[in-house]
Amino acid sequence: MAGRGPRARGGGDRARGRRGATAGPADWGAPQWSLVRICDLAGRPRGAGFAADELGTVITSHEAVDGLARIVLHAAGERTCVVAADAVTALPEADLALVRTEGLGLKPLPVTVREAAPVGSYVRIAAGGWRQARVLDSVSVTYAATDRFHVLDTAMELAIGTDGADALRLGGGAAGGPVLDAESGAVVAVLATALHAPHRAAGFAVPLRAAAAGDPSGPLAALLARNEATVPAYGPDLNLAGALQLTATSVGSDGPDAPGPEPVERPDTAREFTDFTSGCARVLGLVGDPGTGRTTELAALAARRARGSAPAPTLWLRGADLRDADTSVSDAVARALERSCRILAASDEARPAGEGLGDISPGRVARLVRDAGRPLLLLLDGPEEMPPVLAHRLAEWSTGTAGWLRDTGARLVVACRAEYWERAGAHFPAALLHTPSEAAPGRPGPGALGDALPGCVRLGDLPEPQARRARARYGIPDEALAAADARHPLALRLLSEVRAALPGAPPGRPGREEILAAHLDLMSLRVAVRLAAANGLRGTAVRRLAARVAGQVHEAARRCLGPGQGELDRAAFEEVFPWGALPGHDACTGWASAVLAEGLLVPAGAGYRFAHEEVADWLQGTHLDVEGALASLVYRHAEGPAPATRSLPVPRHRIGPVLQALLLVERQQGAAELAVCLGRLAAALAALDTTAARRAEQPDSAQDALWWARHLLGEVLLRIPDASPYLDVLRALAERRQFPPAFWMTLPLPDATRYDLLRAVVPHDGPPGTAGRVLDAVAEDLAADPGAVQRHLTRWFTDESPLRATPDATVASAAQALLHTHRHRAIDDLTEALADCAHTRADELLGALAEDEPSAVCRAVDRWARDDRAARRVAAVVWGLRTARHATADADRTLLRYAAYALLARPGDASLHGAALALLVRDPQTRARHLPTALKAFAAGDPWLPGSALADALTTDPDLVLAAFRARLHGPGTAPRDLLRDLAGVTPPALAHRVAALVREHAEQCPESAGAVAAYVDLLLERGPGVRAVLFPTVTGLLRTGAVEVRRALAPVLAAPGGQASRPLRAELLDLLLAQERDPDVVEAVLRAVAGRGGDAERDRHLVQRAGLLLGRTPEGATRFDRALVDLARHAPGFAARLARWMTDAPQDWAALIGPSARRTVEGVADAVPVSV
Repeated sequence: MAGRGPRARGGGDRARGRRGATAGPADWGAPQWSLVRICDLAGRPRGAGFAADELGTVITSHEAVDGLARIVLHAAGERTCVVAADAVTALPEADLALVRTEGLGLKPLPVTVREAAPVGSYVRIAAGGWRQARVLDSVSVTYAATDRFHVLDTAMELAIGTDGADALRLGGGAAGGPVLDAESGAVVAVLATALHAPHRAAGFAVPLRAAAAGDPSGPLAALLARNEATVPAYGPDLNLAGALQLTATSVGSDGPDAPGPEPVERPDTAREFTDFTSGCARVLGLVGDPGTGRTTELAALAARRARGSAPAPTLWLRGADLRDADTSVSDAVARALERSCRILAASDEARPAGEGLGDISPGRVARLVRDAGRPLLLLLDGPEEMPPVLAHRLAEWSTGTAGWLRDTGARLVVACRAEYWERAGAHFPAALLHTPSEAAPGRPGPGALGDALPGCVRLGDLPEPQARRARARYGIPDEALAAADARHPLALRLLSEVRAALPGAPPGRPGREEILAAHLDLMSLRVAVRLAAANGLRGTAVRRLAARVAGQVHEAARRCLGPGQGELDRAAFEEVFPWGALPGHDACTGWASAVLAEGLLVPAGAGYRFAHEEVADWLQGTHLDVEGALASLVYRHAEGPAPATRSLPVPRHRIGPVLQALLLVERQQGAAELAVCLGRLAAALAALDTTAARRAEQPDSAQDALWWARHLLGEVLLRIPDASPYLDVLRALAERRQFPPAFWMTLPLPDATRYDLLRAVVPHDGPPGTAGRVLDAVAEDLAADPGAVQRHLTRWFTDESPLRATPDATVASAAQALLHTHRHRAIDDLTEALADCAHTRADELLGALAEDEPSAVCRAVDRWARDDRAARRVAAVVWGLRTARHATADADRTLLRYAAYALLARPGDASLHGAALALLVRDPQTRARHLPTALKAFAAGDPWLPGSALADALTTDPDLVLAAFRARLHGPGTAPRDLLRDLAGVTPPALAHRVAALVREHAEQCPESAGAVAAYVDLLLERGPGVRAVLFPTVTGLLRTGAVEVRRALAPVLAAPGGQASRPLRAELLDLLLAQERDPDVVEAVLRAVAGRGGDAERDRHLVQRAGLLLGRTPEGATRFDRALVDLARHAPGFAARLARWMTDAPQDWAALIGPSARRTVEGVADAVPVSV
């Protein structure tokens, strides 16, 4: 047959000069625990088979089970299983059968993932023992089942020696046995002895992949898919299960230990992981401070992916696993897979020593699992530990990593500090980064210091519900530690270890520093106990040894401060913790073993590191020279020119020990000493900021110094228990707006102090809609806790500093606007805060609330009227009267009524009784009862009883009310303007006529009230034509018979432009005035009103001319007209230009009206100050 190799040669027993079963290099894969012998009930052998999955499904040849009602299967260990025909899935068209078995304890064999074995390749077959054969070619054969013949187009022809060929004869028991690939040990086909070909052949087998391809949705295809996902295979047949085993081994060997209870899941973080693994992003940054549980979250993610019916591959990496020459993360993946390979090879007793698993390259593994629908997830923990050489090539490494992730479909989670991700995340393309949704709590937006990180998920302390469950799992009562650390993951874990080691609960509520110190003591004691047990020490010697251990731990921390990423190289570690004895009198040996066994330090690449990064920072901070560190990082760049010698910059993620050292200053030397340090840092920050503002480009060293100054200052102020001793520093920072709103809102300060500082920051806010505005942060705080924030904002009413972005607004007006906008959150608390404030801004806001929210103010009035404080009762009077006109609901009127009764019930508040009567008179239900008393008080001039309250009673008692108004208007010390304004609000026509008559009477009897009468007329005119019947006779009567003072007061009102509705009536009454007026004072009043209003140009010209004609009747009047024009030209804006233009346009009309001197003056003023008309 074309393409088929020589039969019975090249791979069989005879070709190798041997007879019988072979025992070659592949004997390690002899699957005795996977095979079964198939017999009938009489014990006659029918064939063989092998397990293909953990469920015990056996694949065999159809001829081995054909025609049997019951089948007996024998496995290693003398295990037997009898199954009926219904347990068999027959596939006669492929000469295969699937048998469901139970209780045989079979170990499944992997099936090849290749479509066919290459021609000429060697295989191993089970035929009278394990024998070697060679694959020739595919051939078309015929299978004669009991019911019919079946044609198989892709049978595999085998070349085998004479003995092997004899074993493959029909009925020889080899039917159904597996054909194994000699290199990988995977099953490539099933032996068949009942197949017939046109030519003579040594043996045939049915390729499993080809058979499954004939029915992709059939039972064989499903079984092979299950085999591929659950039975590991390596080498050329590497499958999904093999990749899962490799990656699971990596997580188990390289991942963290999981002591203690199961960690509490954070729903928000888990949801982000789910979105990431199912989305298009390739990189997720998990950013958090040391001790917030980054490693724990990664371990939980790996555990979740390993569970379920479809586990997903996860590979664990650490920054210390990276190497100087790495070009991408794939290099570290390759090393991790190689470690897993060595572990798996060593754990397989049947595998010859030194034999690997074949090609397990990162690209092959990643593409394999991607094609299987389960992309590879890389967990890179602590990338800050990467070698310094690689850290300087971070951009190149990130570019290579991004390309590899795109090519292979793998995903990468990087768990690190924010200081590291600030730069590292920026090296990845933004499209590859996972960014949480807008509503997600872990969204990366600007942090407390305003650092906008590349797309990432932020990790902080546990949310309170999860923290409560974590404390319960650790057995820690809620009140067992300081509130500030009750949600900190590492603090909870370490405290649980300390509590478990103590005979009783520790006293007090320890904070984080006490917990870390207790943890160090506990670990030192455990190491000492281990050393003592190995060296035969007891009693006080163990305690002395524990102190010696603690000293060595501190020495290790001190050495970690040297160059590098905060780790100990191997030589330094073995010097501090030797494998033998420490130099000196102590003969204890095994220090390194004890320290590593207790997990105080752990291997990290070529060196060692502390197991907990936060513990490492704390320990190293105790040995750091604060002044020397600050001088190197900040001061030398801020206090002079850049240093001539350039040193390697300190990595920003090494900020931890410096922060701990600064915090230690306060604990050991007091707040005053720390205030000095922070003051110098603030001054350095200001100097660096100023320099940066003057220079277009900053050198890297200056940018680093600015970063260090800003972050050290901000982080220390955020981490200290109370920032109150550092108000001088904070005020300086507030004046320069060097930190965002989140910083000020997070500071550990009393709220009153915080809002006093925020008031100094507000003027620097950007325009509305821009990010980072203090007012927006205050608005959020106000919405969350309105009762507390409202009172703080009322203290801003005294600050009229303008806002730079909106100069028309001030700090006070911004506070007003915030309180009004968010009034509904706690409006009753707001009214109380405003009443306590006693400021005009508060009164303005209360006035607005009286109109917009009358119900709330009515409730406040009801409370204040019963208050024992006199100021509150006065406030009840003032705001009760202001609100009464807007209170239309029955409930609001009832509250005002009760408030009035409460005031009247206090004899000592007799001065307020007038206001109480005003409230009762406004109320239709109590008006009749209290009106006589109120009218009497009103007529007597009670200052708390306004006319507006009685005006409402005109509809029911017009005679009594008008009589009271008449008496009040004619009484001594009366302010008629307010009374007439109240009367102007009367609208019923009958009452309006009577009120107009009263006003005219008052004008005739009291000409000195002309201004008040004119204001009354102006108010009525603005109502439009509907008041003509009332107003026209009144005004015409005053113009004919009224005193000069009244007419002079009315003239500007009638000459004013007014509203559109009032203009016709104003013009008509003004014409009437000018037609009969002869008094020059009145005419001049019209002239001045027209000149100052800037209304219709044509009408103004006509009125000015008419006034000139009226005044020009006498020489004195003409002179007065000239003087008035000159005065108006100089002082009325635009009038000189208009008058000059009128004189130019029609000189003949003005020649007889304006004298030469006046004309020249007007033209001179017009030329000097040109104004368009």
